Parts: sequence; C-alpha cells; structure tokens
Amino acid sequence: MADLPAPDIIYTKVDEAPQIASASLLPIIRAFALAAGITVGTRDISLAGRIIAAFPERLTEAQRQSDDLAELGELVKTPTANVIKLPNISASVPQLVAAVKELQAQGYDIPDYPEEPATDAERDIRARFDAIKGSAVNPVLREGNSDRRAAVAVKNYAKANPHSMGTWSADSRTRVSTMSGDDFRTNEISATLSEAQAGKARIELVADDGSVTVLKDGVAYPAGTVVDATFMSARALDAFLAEQIEVSKREGILFSIHLKATMMKVSDPIIFGHAVKQFLKPVFDKHGAALEAAGVDPNSGLGTLLERVADMPGGQAIRAEIDAVLADRPPMYMVNSDKGISNLHVPSDVIIDASMPALLRAGGKGWGPDGKAADTNCVIPDSSYAAVYEEAVRYFKETGALDPASAGTVQNVGLMAQKAEEYGSHPTTFQIPHDGTVQIVLANGDVLHRHKVRAGDIWRAASTRQAAIEDWVRLAISRQKAEGCQAIFWLDADRAHDAELIKYVTPILGAEGVSDRFQILPPREATRLSLETIRKGENSIAITGNVLRDYLTDLFPILELGTSAKMLSIVKLMNGGGMFETGAGGSAPKHVQQIMEENHLRWDSLGEFCALGESLKFLAEATGNAKARILGEAVDAATQGVLDNNRSPLAKAGQTDNRDSHFYFALYWAQALAAQTADADLARHFAPIAKALAENEATIVAELAAGQGKPADLGGYYHTDPAKVDAVMRPSGTFVRIIG
Repeated sequence: MADLPAPDIIYTKVDEAPQIASASLLPIIRAFALAAGITVGTRDISLAGRIIAAFPERLTEAQRQSDDLAELGELVKTPTANVIKLPNISASVPQLVAAVKELQAQGYDIPDYPEEPATDAERDIRARFDAIKGSAVNPVLREGNSDRRAAVAVKNYAKANPHSMGTWSADSRTRVSTMSGDDFRTNEISATLSEAQAGKARIELVADDGSVTVLKDGVAYPAGTVVDATFMSARALDAFLAEQIEVSKREGILFSIHLKATMMKVSDPIIFGHAVKQFLKPVFDKHGAALEAAGVDPNSGLGTLLERVADMPGGQAIRAEIDAVLADRPPMYMVNSDKGISNLHVPSDVIIDASMPALLRAGGKGWGPDGKAADTNCVIPDSSYAAVYEEAVRYFKETGALDPASAGTVQNVGLMAQKAEEYGSHPTTFQIPHDGTVQIVLANGDVLHRHKVRAGDIWRAASTRQAAIEDWVRLAISRQKAEGCQAIFWLDADRAHDAELIKYVTPILGAEGVSDRFQILPPREATRLSLETIRKGENSIAITGNVLRDYLTDLFPILELGTSAKMLSIVKLMNGGGMFETGAGGSAPKHVQQIMEENHLRWDSLGEFCALGESLKFLAEATGNAKARILGEAVDAATQGVLDNNRSPLAKAGQTDNRDSHFYFALYWAQALAAQTADADLARHFAPIAKALAENEATIVAELAAGQGKPADLGGYYHTDPAKVDAVMRPSGTFVRIIG
C-alpha cells in the first residue's frame, strides 16, 4: 500500500524471498537516503496485493488497498519515474488459487477462482482474476526497452571465484526436442500496418457454416505496428508429445517439458495440460468423463489431479491405474525427488528460462525420481526459440563446459516496451472452440491475417509498435558504442515476424552509419557465435526480442555467474524516466520454505544493491541532487565490499544469510560515505554510524544468528504479517538502534 504520495524513489513490494529480504534492506536504504534529502516509498505489486485491490467492494475499509499497479503504470509514462522493481510472482492458476485460500483464511472476503464461470457474476470475477494471473505486472510497467548486463564488480568476482560447473560428455544422450511443423513458429504470418490500416481491429472466428464469433474487438493497432498471427495445432502437439514420451522411454532418459506457463498465461498452461493428458493417456481415455465431472483440469497439473482423484468415488482404483501408467512411462525430470514432485505436478514449477540454463550448467543432467542426475529429453514444443537450447547442448557436447574463470560476458538489449511481441499476446490468445477460420479484420475492413483452425488449436496474435522498435535499435547502437564489442541482432530472416523487424533495423543502422558494427543472425547461429566469443574471454551484446530477452538474461548469467539474480537491469523508459530491475526470482519459493523451516534466508540481494546504485545516480542526473550521486557511488563501493569480503548469503542455516549480507552492505556503505571528500556534511553524518557499526560487528552478527535453525513465523506465504516479518528480519536490536 502506498506510504508516501510522491516519493523520489519507489521500491516495489513484491512476493516471496525478495519481499522478505526487503523487510531488512529497505529500512537501511531509507535511513541512508534521508541523509541526502531523498524519500523512498513503496507500492504493492505483490500477487496478494493485486488480488486485494481487485475486490474492494467485498472488503472492509481496513482491508482495502489501492491499485498500486495501475498507479505505477501511469507513473512509468512520465519523465519523473524512478522505480526499483523487484521480481514478482507471475501467477499460474494453482498459485492464484493458493493465494486466494490464504487470504480467505485471514478473513478477506475474496471469491473463489471460477474455473468454468456460468453466470455474469462469475464471468466478472473470472475477468478480474485473469487480469491478475500470469505476466500481469511486467507489460504494465515496461514502458521502455531493456539493458541487462553483469555489473563489473559482479563479473570480476565471478572470474576470481568461479562457481561449479557440471561435466559435459561427447556421448551425452541429453537432447532438445521440438515440433517440426504446425506450431507457432511455422504457422506464423506477419505484416506492418500502413496509415490506412491503423485503428481498432477485431479478431473473429468464422465457422464452416458462415456464422461468426467475435473473439476480441477493439484491438488498437497504430500505424507502423508489426502484427503477427499464428496457431499451434492441438493434433500435431499431441502426436509430438506422444512421440517424445516413447523416445524418452526407448533411450532410457528422463522426460521433461520446459514451458513458460506464467508469462505465457494462456497458451503454455494449455500446452502443459496436453503433456499431462498424453503422459496419462490410458487413464484419460478410460476415465476422462469422470475426471472432468470431478473438476480435474489437466492444465493445473498432476498435483491437483491427484488431489481431486483422492476425493472421487472409486478414486483409489483410479489412483492405482495412474500409478501403473506412471511406472510404465519413462522416468520424469523432478522438481523435488525427495517429495515426489515431478515436472508435471505444477505448471509454474519448471520455467524454461530458469530450468534449461540450470540443466546446461549441470552438464546436461536433470534430477530423476531416484534422486540421481541423468541425461534428459528436454521437450520444448514450440520451435520458435528451441534452437537456442538445442545449439547450446550441441556446442557443449563438442567443447565441454564453459569456464567461468575466463569467460567473457553476453549483455542484452531487449525489445519489450509497450507490450512488445509474444509476451503481449495474452489478451489475444484463444483456445479454438470449434473448426473454422480465424481472421484479423482491420479498421478499414482489410483482412490482415487468416488461419484455418480446428477445435482445440491454440491461436494467438501479437504486436510490436514502431516507437518501441526504433527505441530498441537506438538503444542497441548506444550500448555498442559504449562497449565497443561484438553486437548481434538475434533475428531470423526466414521467420515472418523477424523479417518485419529487419525492415526497421537495417535502415536505422544504415542511417546512423553503423551497419558494419552489427550482425543479424538467426538464434541458432547467434547462440553458437556468442558461446564461441565468450569462451575466448571476449564480450558480446545480444539484441533480441522480448521472449529471447527473458531466456538469454537467464541463460548466459547462469553459465557465467552461477545465477541470474545478480544482473544489472536498467529499463530506460521511453518518456525519460527510469526503472531498475533487480534480477530473477525463480528460486524464491525454495528460499521461503527454508526460512520458514530454519530461519535462514539465502536470497542474495546483490541485484537490489546494483539497482539501488543506478537509481540514485539516475536521480542525481534528473534532479541535480549531487548527494544522490555520492550515495550511488558509495553503493557501488559497498557492493564491491560485500563481494570482496565474501559477505554474500550461503546455503545452510548457521552460515552467512541475507540479514548478515545487509549488515555488511550497510557497514561498507557507511564507511564509503564517511571516507568520501566530495560532501563534508555526508561524511560527518555517516562517520559515527560507520564507527558504531564496526565497533558492534560481533554483537550484531551474534544477534542476527541467534534465531537460526528454528522455524520462523511469517504470518503467511503470499500475504505475510508485516510485524512478524519485521521481527524475523530485524532481530538485532543493536543494528536497529544504530540505523534507526
């Protein structure tokens, strides 16, 4: 909930481990910023906060929250925006349902999520929830393109302290499997709209008998927008999945499916559901009607299915049949082999941009149900970007693992502004209800794209606006000029959408006289060249679309740094403001489980440190506050101190954790400010703080460690109790008294 009407910097309240860490870090930031006359406010974009904001009429005055996401969505369009954005949950349906149940248990009158709304009231509730689930936050806030790279201090530390890497073997049976046709890539058509075609379009399904169903009306397409349409055949998908299950069994390797069932909140959960049904096909063939009557939705995963079966009449017999089918199938890639949680249990448990890099780092091995590492069939149904991972597997089989001690770095300039590309397709993705033809009818009556589809197919349209594309190309030119290194546009001239983007890219590069500084390569070839480049210790800039931005800013950091949570992520907002993202949150659920069980938080706030430094320096440039720049430069020194002195969190209870890391960050930050000579007032203010922190180091560290090893009560998972979290995350009275 908003705590200041117009703060200089907004620090987002999010979910899971990053939010728990904020209870410790944010008071430090606020105390230090105040010395420079800088206010730091918060806005709640957490999953629970978004749910609460969506149903104000059902809540008491004390329970209601403002719609902070909508407020931030307007703010990021202004030149004064300065937002530090932490990773939030892009909720799958099981996560959304779990959050609702928790809020209901806390006394919030939130309605249940209607799986199949039957009334107008239920349809209204479903529409509100659908605006919350999946990638609801990022498309609203990302009014600029992405500049992601490893901070120099972080990269230097990774080279000096290389993380472990698995061993690759030339005879590894690990493979990437993808569809060869009738998927989103092969069915894609694309066009750039003229002035005459611009305006509000509609998407309609024309049945074979000529009747028309409007799937979406009033879709705004300005002139110059690249508009794509495509579909995935449900029949082709099922045939492909059935084949890969058999291939995995025949070759004796793990079966795994890698999707983005959070960001791609309509298409990928459906694809995931197809995988669940194919894996349990004999059960669904025999008991499909009974399972449907019991409310089983395969899109929600095997975990929910087993819960529903347990409550069904004859459920024990059906469970025995499920177990028999699972025993006859190939072993599955596991999320948690100790607890029997498989790849197919929850759609949001295996997210491709985190799962594939982790497997590549581990030498191509995944965890099997026996708790042992094994070669894996990495099933990525849509072929749009599967080639990136397929080429990486091939490359590492040929060359062996990358050496983090000598590897260069791949930076990224990502096209994501104004809901660009596939990640903006959620409102225009549909599971086709009956056979027919889907078409986009433009404002002037032109039929832009047309596809013949069958019932069950997944059809989608996506768009990318001209201003966003041009800003992206110019950001790439700026970054290449600053770095002077290899720069590659990851675009395939043989893919319809990419071909339209190339029509924008090539003229801009030519007009700026920099064509010779850039290459344009398909993703497979760009993957190979980038890996060859960083193996030589050199650097490269990957200039990519929205989905590849997400994939590559996990892939290369996990290989180079061991994690993607330590990346410097700057969003230069198109209207002049700045948003500073703090890294990935893919491992956050495991971190929450550990602090609840052992009061040890292993979340590394290095991404927050990097974002804070950039935010303060941006504030100095925007407002002329010289003290802000000094604070920002001191943040960089403190971050270097945390790295150089090995004060980052470790994995086990009793070791250094997130709270210790924050203490040392505060100590080094205060020391840097006390030692600087550019501002005497700041030096005088922080000298006694630095002295007190140093003198009380042993006491503070002991107080921070006192509760470790015991369960911690946070008052909830999705909607924690602020007082309880504060008690857990600020246990050192000495530290609190010094900082305030």
